[in-house]
Formats: sequence, structure tokens, C-alpha cells
Amino acid sequence: MKDHAPRTSDRTVRLEEYTPFPWIVGDVSLTFRLHPTATRVLSRITFANDPAAPSGPFFLHGEKLNLIEARIDGVPVSPDITAEGLTCDVPDTPFVFEAEVEIDPSGNTALDGLYMSGGMYCTQCEAEGFRKITFYPDRPDVMAPFNVRIEGPEDKPLPVMLSNGNPGAQEGNSAEWHDPWPKPSYLFALVAGDLVAKSGTFTTASGMPVALNVYVRPGDEDRCDYALDALIRSMRWDEREYGREYDLSVFSIVAVDDFNMGAMENKGLNIFNSKYVLASPDTATDVDFEMIEGIVAHEYFHNWTGNRVTCRDWFQLCLKEGLTVFRDQQFSGDMRSEPVKRIDDVLALRARQFREDNGPLAHPVRPESYIEINNFYTATVYEKGAEVIGMLRRLVGAEAYRAALDLYFERHDGQACTIEDWLAVFEDATGRDLSQFKLWYSQAGTPRVEVSEDWDEEAGRLALTFRQHTPPTPGQPDKAPLVIPVALGLLDAAGHEIMATEVVELTEAEQTVEIGLGTGGADLEAKASRVPGRPVPSILRGFSAPVILQRQTSAEERAFLLAHDTDPFNKWEAGRALARDVLVRMVTDGAEPGQQYLSALQMVAKDDTLDPAFRALALSLPSQDDLAQAIHDGGATPDPTAIWAALRRLAEEIGGTLEPVLSELYDEMRVPGPYTPDAQSAGSRALRGAALAYLSRVDGGSRAAAQFAEAGNMTERLGALGALLRIGKGEEELAAFRRRWEGDRLVMDKWFALQAASASPAEAHDVAQRLTGDPAFDWTNPNRFRSVIGALAGNPAAFHEPEGRIYRLVTDWLIRLDPLNPQTAARLTTSFETWKRFDADRQGMIRENLERLSAVEGLSRDTSEMVGRILA
Repeated sequence: MKDHAPRTSDRTVRLEEYTPFPWIVGDVSLTFRLHPTATRVLSRITFANDPAAPSGPFFLHGEKLNLIEARIDGVPVSPDITAEGLTCDVPDTPFVFEAEVEIDPSGNTALDGLYMSGGMYCTQCEAEGFRKITFYPDRPDVMAPFNVRIEGPEDKPLPVMLSNGNPGAQEGNSAEWHDPWPKPSYLFALVAGDLVAKSGTFTTASGMPVALNVYVRPGDEDRCDYALDALIRSMRWDEREYGREYDLSVFSIVAVDDFNMGAMENKGLNIFNSKYVLASPDTATDVDFEMIEGIVAHEYFHNWTGNRVTCRDWFQLCLKEGLTVFRDQQFSGDMRSEPVKRIDDVLALRARQFREDNGPLAHPVRPESYIEINNFYTATVYEKGAEVIGMLRRLVGAEAYRAALDLYFERHDGQACTIEDWLAVFEDATGRDLSQFKLWYSQAGTPRVEVSEDWDEEAGRLALTFRQHTPPTPGQPDKAPLVIPVALGLLDAAGHEIMATEVVELTEAEQTVEIGLGTGGADLEAKASRVPGRPVPSILRGFSAPVILQRQTSAEERAFLLAHDTDPFNKWEAGRALARDVLVRMVTDGAEPGQQYLSALQMVAKDDTLDPAFRALALSLPSQDDLAQAIHDGGATPDPTAIWAALRRLAEEIGGTLEPVLSELYDEMRVPGPYTPDAQSAGSRALRGAALAYLSRVDGGSRAAAQFAEAGNMTERLGALGALLRIGKGEEELAAFRRRWEGDRLVMDKWFALQAASASPAEAHDVAQRLTGDPAFDWTNPNRFRSVIGALAGNPAAFHEPEGRIYRLVTDWLIRLDPLNPQTAARLTTSFETWKRFDADRQGMIRENLERLSAVEGLSRDTSEMVGRILA
């Protein structure tokens, strides 16, 4: 990546072109003289030639900066300035570069760099925001310690002024901070404003005290307890499971209302979207609490997997993100229910990443090129990247995984690394050759694994033949076989497990595994016991690899696995497949739901040996997008309106057929006493909510209306309101909800999103017009924009309503938003990525809108790249 020099008209950055920065940065000192429209940033940076790097021009990134003065060793210089940055002549010996620039935080609507949010100064520097603060080699492989001085405006003292590292002198209207750990510029952070802290302490395993602070706006301090508790549990867990201690005297979280992402792991100063910090029983749902727990953990875990060890270039983004997602998934599984967490993670993977893999935006976990790096903060990098880590752990075992991670931290602490560095650690720690496994990082697409069976009754031998194939993706027509760990078990005809879970490694395009049931001579013979009759295989247990399993099975076998499989994931998967098959037949053939599925569902609902959270997931139906993909894969053209109608019809059938069981569950799962967000209580509320959603289809919403009126927490209140909206009721409840919460921005986001997500095809346009015309629709706030435009685009029946009016509406809003906030606009363009699944009329309307968006004069690089890839 030729990132030490200005980019040419070809703005594509390529992995193969990476070259190191020619200078070593020794020390960075920054002074901020804050002002809403004219902040001055003074930088003093020491440079020395790097003898190990190829020579090149002295180039510092810088965008939208007004240079006041630049000096080298105290002597003023006149550098060449372009839209990309600064170049100038420098001495061969070590030198000091100084610059003073002026920037406009209040005018920074892109929320990238230093900007204002409700009077608060804050930063977002990943991936390339620091170059909008001062001139600097803004790339992840340039690491240095930072000293920062913050000076508040003379006419407005700022009570809180924060940056990375440990606090220094804090006097008057100024504050100093020193971060002793070398870091890349994307981890720089600054926050200043009128804030209050919810504070706590943590003592590391080696006895070092750490001051913990969660900073929020005055009035929100009573909604920080759970975030602080999650932070403490994360720190303790990371010490126990990974041996990683925190390394500064203070750790702070700051809640910011205007934020493009979920949160940011800046060293010692994590900046969060306020929706992932603020929570109380009255304002946050169980899902909100769970998200806060997971995201706080994720950003904290980055302290080692991302900060102390970072990525050499942005192509290695999965090295920090995939690994840290895997770590936060482990944490959440330990804090709650590991099987339920696994199902939730796979649902998210299939909804986001499989969709990405199967369309025009498909790319490898480690991409080979990009135009705008912000567009590669994707489900493939994050979620699939985490699945690759999980497969690696499954292949080498938990003990060897921990040994390899210890070696990784020991060998690479303070370094910017690559995927090759990561895999070399595992090869050195385990002796395994991972050259074929490395293909998971370079090949795009979701592998298909087809399974066929051959049962030899006389020999008591089951042969499973696996055939793997990865379809072509943009730029990659041909794919090599991957290493795929397949976890499998066997059950007998009575539902007893006769072979516990074993992991088989697929490495060939076609591979047969023979299992002898106590008859001698088979690889897995000792693992299986001899019983009469053909065994029932349970394949891909725990979703042991991110693949699509293709296996011909009957509805009877799926019902059997739903009832008897000992693997929680495959038990759920069997029920999910049953529901999907029923719904596909309803959409394509007009079939009836069928008693077999309903009976199997009733059996799971009544099984009180199962975790309530698991039963809630088992009762849920496949998503509209899931069904559209299944119909498309079957060779038919999905009709979004017909899919919506089939889901509605099946929900009514479930409600009517299972009404006695669901009524009993609804009453039994009531959680007494004050609200607590613990996993057990949340699971009971989830199952009660699932029952209510079905019951509302048959009782006219009477239970939901009563629950809304009596609810003592947001989970039950919002669940009741959603149940009412989905049956075309709830107008009075919507009005009451607004009257109570119209002063709370985060709760009002829920009010907007619920209506957009619940809109039927017939009412979608009217709902969209009403919500976007609402005075409270602040479209410049990313959360509010996503709660309306994002929720409409994420509601397939509404988005794909036959007349194409929502296509036009979404496109109009993207055109309006792009000049102000390119990142948010570009991410919303992914709503169109599945356009080629649909009928010719819908394809034509989508193409027309994408071309209209593409033709906008001055369209951002972010959005332009995304639209170009989708159209291609």
C-alpha cells in the first residue's frame, strides 16, 4: 500500500503495494486550543530515517486543514499542500517537524476527526480521521507515544478534558495527558465538555489500582451502572481467560449522542455511541442491556487485541476485529447462555455476512484492495473473521489456542502485525501447517458442503461423503478446497446419543468419512457404540464452520432432531429448517402449514427442561430475507409481499393451534419483583414475549394492550407495542409512548424504528412519509436516521413494496445525507445489495435509483464505491 505518498487519480489501494513508512516517529506532542469554529492544533513530532524501509518523499496526511505555520528544527518551511496532505524537503538526520493548523469542529458533520456533539468536543479517528486533525503519517503501522495538552476556550471553561493515557497536570482551563504506550494515530482520542462521571475502581491481578469512569451528560448518570459493571466483569474475565491485565492508571468510557459507529477502542479512552452506554429498566430493553455488555467487553478487549498489538495496514483489519469479536462472543457466552449466544451469533452471521458473501459486495476476510477503507468495516471482516478464529481454536484445541495466544502477545506486543504473523504463531505453538487454512482469509464466498450417506446394515458402517464447493464471487471465479472442521455426532432411533461430538477435518473437494459402530476398522469406531438400525447423523454441530450445509433430509428426521438432538445448536437448526421448508412451500405452492411442524414446535414450547431463552429462539420464525434467499437458491424468484403474507399466516396458525400452551407460557414466564437484566430473567421475558406475539394474532391484542398499560420495564412495554403494531393496532399506545418519552432521544429512536420495522407493504409509504415528516426526525443524527431510513430498508416487505416508492424515498435521503455524512450514507446503500434476486420490475426500479444516486455530482468516495460495486 503506497500510503507514504499522495494517492493519484487511481484511488485504489492494494495490499500487494504495501511499503513501510520511510521514517520512524519518536515522540508526538499535541496542543489543542479548543474553539467551536476555529480550534488550533499545534503538533511537535520527531522523525528519523528508518534504515529498514525504502526511501520515499516526506509525506504527511492532512485533509481539510488550514495550515498556519510549519517548521523543521525551528525553521519555517513552505510545504506543498494538496487535498491529500503535505510534502516537503527534510534533512537526512533526525529532525523535529512542527505545525500549527486550524480546524472547524462545529462544521464537521461527517463526525470523522474532531467534531462537536451537543456542545461537546469529541473525536473519531478510525480509520482515517486523524488526518483531519493535523498533518501526520495517518496509517496503523506508525506507532508512537503521545503527549497531549488541552486548553479550553477562554470564554467557556470545560469541566472535563480527556485524552489517551494517564492524566498529567490539570489546572485552570487546561489538562495534560501522557500515553506511554506507542499507538497509531487511529487510536487517538480527545473529549472535552460538560460531563459527569459514574466512577469505580478495579485492582489488576498484579495489584495495580485502576480508576474507572463512565462519562455522560448531566442527568444521565443514573443510567451508567450496567456499563460500569460490564467493564469490571470484562477486565476480570480477560485476566482469567487470556492472562491480559490492564496497563494504565485510568480507564474511561464517554457516551456521545452523535456517533457513526457503535463504539471506539481508543487507548484508555473508549468513546461510545450513547445507545450502548445508557440503560435503565424504564428506558432500555433486555436486548439493549445485552448489547451494552457485549460492546463494552469488545472495546475493552481491544486493549490487547488491537491496541497493544495492532494491524500493519487496513487490509489486516480482521486481525484485530475478528479476534476481538470472537473474544467478546466467548465473554457473552460465559456471562449468559453459551448455546443461546451461539445461535444469536449465527443468526447475525447469516443475516448480514452470508447475504454479503452471496452478492456483489462479497470480499475476502482480508481484502486485496479498496477505494475507501470505511466501506470495509463489514460483516465479513468482523463476523466471518470471528468464525475463522473459532475454527482455528476448534482445530487446535482450547489448550493449544491459549498457548498460541500467549506466544502472540509475547512476540508481538507493541507491533503492527499481519495475518501471516498471526498464523505463524499458531504454527510455531502447535506444529501444524496452516497454509491451506490461510485460504479462509483470501477466498470470498460462503462454501457449500453437500453431504450424502451410505448405510451398510450388515457391516454396521455409516459412510458420509462430503463435497465442498464455493461459488464464484466478484473477481474470484475459481475457488480451492478449504480446511473445514465439521463437528458431528450420531443418535439411535430412540434418540439416544451413540457417538459424542467428533470433529472431522475436510481438506478435499470430496471426502468420505466412515464410521463403524463397534465392528472394527473405522477411524471413528471407538467413538460409536453398536446399536440396531440406521443411526441419525447430527452434522455441523455448534455451527462448527461458516458454511451452508446441503443435505437431503425429511421433515420426519428434522422433527426427530428437534426433539432429541443433544447439541443445542442443531436442535434449534432442525426446527428452523422445518419452519423454513413449511414457509417456502406456502409461498411457492400455496401449501398449508402442516401439523408435523406445529406438533414439533409445541413439543419444544412445553419442554421446561430447556432454557427459556432457547425456547424463545425455537419459537421464532425465519426472517423475510432468509426465506427470500432460500427461494432464490431453489431456483425461483422470491416475492417479498408473498413472503410477508406467508409469515403472517403461519404466525396466526401457530397462535391458534398452540393457544393453550402459549397462554400457559405467558402466565408462567412472568418475572416477579423489580426488574433485573440477568440472563435468567431476560430469558423468561423473551419466552413470554414470543408467546405474546403469537397470542396477539388470535386475541385481537387484548393481552398486549393490558401488558403495555401495566408494564414496569421497557422490555415488556416495547414488546407489547410491537405485538399491537404487527396486527394493525396500537395507535393509542403509540401516542401514549410518545407523550411519556418524547424528551429522551434514545427511547424515541425505538419509537421511530418500531413503526418503520412493523410497516406492512400496503402502508409502508404512508408510514415513511409520516415518520420522515415528523418534527422529531433529526436526520443529521446517525441513530435517528438509521431508526427510520435504516429500519424501513431493513423491512423487506416495506422496502420492496411493488410500486418502488420506498426505493425512491431511501435514495432521496441517501442523496441528501451523503454530503454531510458519507459513512452513514454509504453503509445504508447495502440495502440494495440483493437486488438481483428479485423480479424484472423490481430490478429495473432499483437499478434506476442506484444509477440516479451514482450520477449525483460530488458524490462521496464512500458512497460512490458502494454503488459501483452493487451495480457491477
